[in-house]
Parts: sequence; structure tokens; C-alpha cells
Amino acid sequence: MLRSARWQLRTPRNLAHLRSTAPSRRGYATLTDLSSFPKVGEQVHGFTLKRVKEVPELELTALHLQHDKTGAEYLHIARDDTNNVFSIGFKTNPPDDTGVPHILEHTTLCGSEKYPVRDPFFKMLPRSLSNFMNAFTSADHTTYPFATTNAQDFRNLMSVYLDATLHPLLQESDFTQEGWRVGPENPLAAKEEGSEEVQRLVFKGVVYNEMKGQMSDASYLYYIRFQDHLFPAINNSGGDPQKITDLTWEQLRKFHGDHYHPSNAKLLTYGNMSLTDHLKEIDARLRGFDKINVDHDIKLPIKLDGPKHVTVQGPLDPLVPADRQHKTSVTWLMGETTNVLENFSLGILSNLLLDGYGSPLYRNLIESGLGADFSPNTGYDSAGKKGVFSVGLNAVKEEDVPKVREAIAKTFLEARKNGFDKVKVDGILHQLELSLKHKTAHFGMGIMQRLKPGWFNGVDPMDALAWQETVDAFKAEYAKGGHLESLLDKYLLNDNALTFTMEPSETYSQELTDEENKRLAEKILETTKQFPSEQEAQKYLEERELELLEVQEKARNQDLSCLPTVHVKDIPREKERKPLRESNVRDVKVQWREAPTNGLTYFRAVHNLEGLPDELREMIPLFTSAIMRLGTRTKSMEQLEELIRLKTGGISVGYYSSPSPLSLSKFQEGLSLTGYALDRNVPDMYQLLRTVIMETDFDGAEAEKKIRELLQSSASGAINSIAESGHSFARTYAEAGLSPVGRLNEQTAGLSQIKLMTSLASRSPTDSLSDVVQKLKAIQAFAVANNSSLRVALTCAAESSNTNQEALRRFLDSVPTSTNVPSSNTPQAQYHSNAKSFFPLPYQVYYSAKATQTVPYVDAAGAPLEILAQLLTHKHLHHEIREKGGAYGGGAYSRSLGGLFGMYSYRDPNPQNTMKIMAEAGEWARDRTWAAQDLEEAKLSVFQGYDAPQSVSQEGMRLFLSGITDDMLQTRRERLLDVTAEQVQKVADQYLVQRAAEGSVAILGEKKDWANAANGWEIQDLHMAEKMEEIAQQQVPDEATAP
Repeated sequence: MLRSARWQLRTPRNLAHLRSTAPSRRGYATLTDLSSFPKVGEQVHGFTLKRVKEVPELELTALHLQHDKTGAEYLHIARDDTNNVFSIGFKTNPPDDTGVPHILEHTTLCGSEKYPVRDPFFKMLPRSLSNFMNAFTSADHTTYPFATTNAQDFRNLMSVYLDATLHPLLQESDFTQEGWRVGPENPLAAKEEGSEEVQRLVFKGVVYNEMKGQMSDASYLYYIRFQDHLFPAINNSGGDPQKITDLTWEQLRKFHGDHYHPSNAKLLTYGNMSLTDHLKEIDARLRGFDKINVDHDIKLPIKLDGPKHVTVQGPLDPLVPADRQHKTSVTWLMGETTNVLENFSLGILSNLLLDGYGSPLYRNLIESGLGADFSPNTGYDSAGKKGVFSVGLNAVKEEDVPKVREAIAKTFLEARKNGFDKVKVDGILHQLELSLKHKTAHFGMGIMQRLKPGWFNGVDPMDALAWQETVDAFKAEYAKGGHLESLLDKYLLNDNALTFTMEPSETYSQELTDEENKRLAEKILETTKQFPSEQEAQKYLEERELELLEVQEKARNQDLSCLPTVHVKDIPREKERKPLRESNVRDVKVQWREAPTNGLTYFRAVHNLEGLPDELREMIPLFTSAIMRLGTRTKSMEQLEELIRLKTGGISVGYYSSPSPLSLSKFQEGLSLTGYALDRNVPDMYQLLRTVIMETDFDGAEAEKKIRELLQSSASGAINSIAESGHSFARTYAEAGLSPVGRLNEQTAGLSQIKLMTSLASRSPTDSLSDVVQKLKAIQAFAVANNSSLRVALTCAAESSNTNQEALRRFLDSVPTSTNVPSSNTPQAQYHSNAKSFFPLPYQVYYSAKATQTVPYVDAAGAPLEILAQLLTHKHLHHEIREKGGAYGGGAYSRSLGGLFGMYSYRDPNPQNTMKIMAEAGEWARDRTWAAQDLEEAKLSVFQGYDAPQSVSQEGMRLFLSGITDDMLQTRRERLLDVTAEQVQKVADQYLVQRAAEGSVAILGEKKDWANAANGWEIQDLHMAEKMEEIAQQQVPDEATAP
């Protein structure tokens, strides 16, 4: 999985990189008692303890060790947390753009010396109770983490991960499957039919298609091209499709030998399991190696000793106005990130400048109309050795590109002159305080992801963990005055900056296609020269593809007894129930979960809305954005944002819908309200929720302008959202005609919602949005009410219940006791239940989904359907769609709540073949003889989700949000544990075979001849083709003025 530390982990506008997550109060003293650990300098199982650091505010002890024989670094974080984490990572500076680190990440997981089965990583997924398993390729390092609460599972996975990374088989067939190859698009058809069309040769490979999909994401493309020019010393670790096909198997093996060595490794463990046991197992795996010299080189960005301008070309965005196709940003280099205090301070500065609608850069860049949204590289990036601060915009007019740089400089000068309000700084520090108290079930994984990028770039992880020391040092510097302003002087008030601009090219997509065709012809010619004739070369490539298929097919029934596993018998038959109680406050039902929360109260409410018309429902996402943007008659949004930061951990309002667990035809929908705060600030939290919901001023002079900004920002990011999660959009649309909630989800979060928002965003500035405003005001009028249509859930400490009840009573007294949802004569939007829908989109790969209706939650058939989804994913679809078909992902799912079963593919080069596989999947599952081990693995996969650790703030939410009682859940649990092969075969036949014609299909991607009405396809055009043509025409200079 590609995960650039600078791309995937970049969170420039919310200070996530400064936050820590929930401490747990249980057993802290016993785990941080230094007497239970080795002494500094002591040798234990081949490791020497170098340093120990207690971090009381995070309730952990960190131990830094080094392996004596190889020099491998090891950080153990001891904390009373049952969700234990392991990670091994390597410094992997990419030597070129072939994506060798990324392809190696994939191929290491395809078999190892101790576990010589094909693809042990994916085969371990259903043999484990882990709640996280993955591997990440970052810009300059590669990491392999997992998390589990089961001690045996931890040992099993650590064994597999260590052997996979240090002793992979790296077979040539794995390289061609995961990396790249040339072969017939459909080799079996080529063998049988022999026609020219089916014999057509194409580039194939999982990573190759993954990166074609990534490059279809314009935000990623902008970011990676920006990185190419700022960090030319760091090549594209994910791989550029144009260069991936230069990589050889021999180069891959050499890269592994040079980089995947203990001397180049950083290991991390976290949780409450025994350090001694970890050391013993890890040493046994490392001591077979000798210490070597490795490439620890930390790559630096270019020097910026004056202004530098770079312009590159990129694709058109059909969801953005034709005259707003430019992206541009300005970047400054900061100091070294090893200076933890300055690094922290720059994060605060970035937040003050960028975060929120009231921030100076938002006001001067977006509110001023220069662009629709911040560019993907915007913010403070501390992942490398040197910090980088960038500010940029998407959807910029060509003539406004220079104005962006001017506006940024003006903003910095104003900030330097006026300084920063103490209340804003206090708000950020208050958010950090809450982040320490807020409990999360995935603290360890968050710690690992936060530490690893810096650790590989020279940042001492002990310093990075010293949260309170850093905050105290910041407060001391800030108290002296001028601290943040001095950072502006030091780094930003100068012209030593890179201005990076991407301009639109109407021929960009065609150039990509032409380049790939040319490169493909060259690769075919290289092969042809090795044979007497083209026919023999073609025959060789076809036979090689068939040989790979044979290898893949043999792996289906491979003996997996060498792989470790946990067992279904280890799963408790009954799950611990969290005590809940109910009360009434006025006419409102309140669910209470009383538990230790570190002085926090979590509030959730659902306001059920009956008879909500489509024309208002589809506007709710805009409403929930608008109330956090417009402000009231007496308070600007900037003032409200200050109060939200100072008094809460966040508040939000969103659309809510949930099927009934008892019936497929029944559902609830409405608005959800959420927030959390320190117990003492709960009344302020309620007041802020009431204010933004009821007092937002939709009639203000700036209201329409700000709503237009929201629409343009939404449209600006839409095409990239689809590229990133196209399979989710395909699933949502496929489900829309199958269930009531499916229809609601499509209207509020699917392609229909995107089409509506982009249509509104494309209105001329002279066209009024008064019709939109009236609908938003109509929603505001019924958004919250003090009556039986509202229900509330509160999670807090028992000692806070009385004060919380009183605060809730006062809140309810402040809102209307009755509201009415207006009726409408407009016909409901209809989605067909047996549709084949195709969405033409400007991508190089496809996203597909097939869905069918099944049974409600309480039906006994639901359990075998869940097991069937896992069996199809791990035993069939992954093998056919990913391994053989070359898609980046594919699988099956069962929505137990809502009664839907589906299959999907992600970044798929061959959707026609995928549709055939999906259509035949039911018969395959019905006719297969399922072994006891098959069912065992499927049940383990299901219970990874059912028994995953849960944050205290989520306890009781299943009942509150979906109506699933503990008794219902217990019945489902027992049915899942007892599922038989016969039940699986029965539901496969009943729902996937007999009801096949009732299902729906949706595909997103480039329009091809086969997607036509004659083949049953309905083209659901988002009007992108017309917009692409319109934009392209506007990019061509007028003949009278063209040079």
C-alpha cells in the first residue's frame, strides 16, 4: 500500500501531528514501574538497553534498545493497553521512479523461507484476530505494522512479518504479478478464441494499476510533481507508471539485499505484553545476520536562496469551472525538525494561519475568491529532516496565479504586524489538553504512525514522546512575547520560496494514453527481437501469462499448514455487556453510559424526521457545512470557532439514517448532533450547538457568497474523492435501488450528491442562490426540537451524571418543543433495482460494484451471508480480481444491518472480466465443497470486527444508533460461531444465484464501446464529457490572438 509520509499522513490544518490520544488509567503504576524493566546498559536476549523515558501524561514508559550483533534499533512502549502493536520498518530511499520500494513491499508479502506459501500475508488475514494488518510505502521508508489483543496472535503475526521482510522468496512470478508484465488482456479467451481483440497485449500488474489509479487523482498528481521539484533527491517511491516498466526482477532482489537488513531496521512494539518475550523472539530472527553498512542518508530538499518558479502540466478537472483550472502554491523551508520545540511552535503557527474559516489565509485566499480550496500540499510538513511550509490554492484563474503569492505575503505581513490573539493560542492548547484525555482504542497505532517518519529522518523518538515537556517549553517561550512572530521573521517574510503551478492541458490524458501505447510497443518489440517472428513472441507472452495463471491457480489449494493460526475456540461465545441505563429528560429519552472518561462528557443526539422530502434531504450536507461557516447576527464564524476550541473537543451536525434491524422496509432518518467537552464546559458545548443550529444567519449580506464558496470547495475536491474511493461510490449507487436507506445514502453521500453540488457550484456569480438559501432555512426551522422525536446518548463518569442531566435539561428548554417538516409534491428520485449503470469518468482504471438485497439483521440467514462474504473475498475474489485480474483490490461484503450483499473491485484494469467473475461467484460458492478450515478462517475474519477494541466514547452506540440490542447481538454471535457449510451453500444459491437478476451493478471509469444500451448499460452521465470538451475549448487560444 502506498502511504507517503508526506502525502497520506499530512494533516496540515488540524494539528493532528501534535495531538496524542487517550490515556488509560488502569494499571499505570505497575507498567511504568522501572524496577520491572532492565537497567540502562543491561543486555537482554541480544539487545542492550540504551535509554528509558517515563511519559506520565501519556501513561507510558519508552525503552530504546539496540541489537548488539546487527545494530537494529528497537523502541518498546510499555502501556496498560491490551491492543498491542508491532512494526518493523526500513529506510528505503528510492533510487529512481520505478517504484522499487513499493513493489518490494508487495512482493515481500508473497512468500518467505519459513512460510513458503503463495501470499502468506493475505492468507494470514483470515487466520488472525488482528484489528489491523498492513504495510506502507512512504517517501523514504517502508513499514510493516499490525495490532492485536490476542497474545498468540501477536506471536504468530510477528513471526510471519519478520520472516517475510528478512527472508522473502521474491520469486519472479511474484514480481510479474505484483509489479508489471506484458500479457494478453484476457489470456484464457486468447487461448480459446484466438481473435485479434482478445489477443491484444497490455501492461499488467497490481502496483502498475494501483499507480495508474493514483495518477488519476489530480490532487495526488499535483502533490507528487511538487515533491519531484522540491525533493529531487527523493524519487517517487510509489512508482510512476511511465517508469515502473523499467524495473527488473534482478534490481528488485538487489534492492531488498541492500535495504531489508537488520542493520537498516527500526522495530517498535507497544502495549502490555512482555518485553522479554518480544526480545527473545526478535533476537532469534536477527542474530543470523552480521552488521553491515547501510544507506542511512537523509535526503534534503533543494536550496531556496531566492525566488524559484516551476510550472508543469496536468489534467483538466470537469467538476471545476473552465476558467479555474490552475493549481498553485508557495513553499518555504523551515529549520530541522530535530528541534522539537521549534517544530511544535511551527505547527501552532501553521494552525493559526490556516485552520478554520476565520484564519487569515482562508480569508485572504479563499474568501477573497482567488481559489476554491487549499492545495493538497498546504500546511506545515514535519515528516522530513527539514520542515516545509506551503500555502496554495486549487481552482485558480490563470490571471490570478501571481495574485496568490501576493496575497500570501500580505497575510504574513499583517500577521507580523498584528500578532496572534492569545485566545486563539489558548484554544489550540485546550484542544491538545483534550486530546490527552480523549480515549481511543487505537492509541498504539497512532503513536507508531506519528513516530516513524521522524525517527527515520533523525528525530529522536524519546523527544517526540515528551509531550508535556514540549508544551511547557512552548508556553514559557510564548509568555516572553513575540515567539510566534519571530518565526515569521525567521522563515516566511522573505522571497526564498518555490512557487509551483500546475496548468491545465486539454491533451494531457491523451498524451498519457499515447505514451503508454508507445512504451508498450517498445516492450513488445524488445521481446519480439528475442524470437524468429512476431507470432512466436506473441505465443511466448501468452504462454507466460498462462503459466502465471497456473501458478496462481495452484496456490488456491495450497497446503497452508505451515502458517500459524488462532482458532475459533479461542473466541468467547458470549461478549461482555456494557451496562447502560435509560431516563427521560422532559419528553426526550436519554441513554446513559457511565464509565471512567478522564473528566470528559460525550454527547450524541438524533432528531428523527418523518416525511423528509428529497429536495430538502439532498440539501442537508450543505446545511451542515453552512452552519459551521456563516456565523450568526451577533457572532462571526471566527468568534464561534474560538469558542468551540476553547470550550469543546469539537461539535458537529450531520445527516443520519439507519435501517431497522427488524425489517428491510423500515428505517429512521434525521439529523445527528455530536460533541464532547470537559465536564465543566458541557453547558458551553450545548450553547454552541444551539447557536450554530438555530442562530446561523442565512439572510446576512455575505450568506450567499459564503455558500457559493462551500459549493465551489466541494466541487473542487469531488473528482479526487471519487478517484480515491471510487468503489465506495459504485457500491452506494448499486445499492440505491435495493433498499430505502440505500436511496437515502446515494442522495446525501453518493454520486447524485456530487452531481447536485457541482451543478450548484457551476452557477454564474450573477445567478442568485435564493432558492438554495430558502431550503437551508427550511431545514434550520426543524433541525432540533425538545420532544419525543429527539433522543440523546450521554457517556460520562457516574459522578458527573447529575450535573450532566441538569445541563441537558437547560439545553432542551432552550430549543423549540415542536417542529414541522414541510411536505412536497415533487416526485421522489427513483433508482432501479436491476440496473446496470455506467458512469463515464476521466480515469485510467475502473471501479465496480454489484449488489443484491438479502435479509434484515435478525434473520437467521444473515450469519451465513456474513461468512459467505469472507469466503468469497479470501478464497475466490481476491485471487481472481487482484492476483489474476491485476486490480488493486476486490472482495465481497455483507451489510447485516440493511440486508445487502455485494462485491466490488478497486482500480481495476478489466471490469468486463470482473463482472463475469462476480456473476459466477454465487454458483462457485454454492457448488464448492467447503472444508472445516475454510469456515474456521472465515469466522476468524468476521470476529476481527466484532471483537475489535472499542473506545469508551463508542460504548453503547450500536444500540443508540441502530437499535441492535445486546440480545440481538448475542444471537447473531452464536449464529456466526455455528454457521455450517450447508448454510453457506444455501444462502449462496438463494441470494446470489436465484436472485441474480434482481441485483444492480455500477461501474465508474473511461467509457468504452462495450458500455452501451445494446448490452443493457444505462449511461449515468455526470456531464463530465461535455465539460471536458468545454474546458478544452476554452484552453485553446482564439485564432485572432494566438501567437
